Amino acid sequence: MTERSVTHATFVVERSYPASPERVFAAFATLEAKSRWFGAPADTLAEDPMFDFRVGGRERFVAKQPGATFIYDAVYYDIVPGQRIVSASEMYADGARISVSLETTELTPERDGTKLTYTEHGVYLDGLDQPEYREQGYSTQLDKLGEILRAESR
Repeated sequence: MTERSVTHATFVVERSYPASPERVFAAFATLEAKSRWFGAPADTLAEDPMFDFRVGGRERFVAKQPGATFIYDAVYYDIVPGQRIVSASEMYADGARISVSLETTELTPERDGTKLTYTEHGVYLDGLDQPEYREQGYSTQLDKLGEILRAESR
């Protein structure tokens, strides 16, 4: 029998970008924009992603990687254009739920652009996922978003 465990953790990732809050928000609002910086590379997707960016809408993708299939499944609960996105997500690895999270992205105007604050309250299940893995992964994604926004601002 599998050993059952629960790890609760909250982490915050902050980034500053040389773009308006509206431009940063737009990077989250369509599948085309978000796929440039978030999630699995197109060559690992096992099926077409679902992306319905509205309150009550869902985002879902399935990625096949060597040795594992991952599913990200989220529901949007609050969207304030240019200011805030609140969602809840589940992550699966090979059919096993590995985490459930509440995620908030806040956008605040700064003199030279936008401060993004991402907060995740997570429940990591049965040792199959760890908060530090998730924090590192999201930090890498937000760094990629920054590269894109900086390139566009030139």
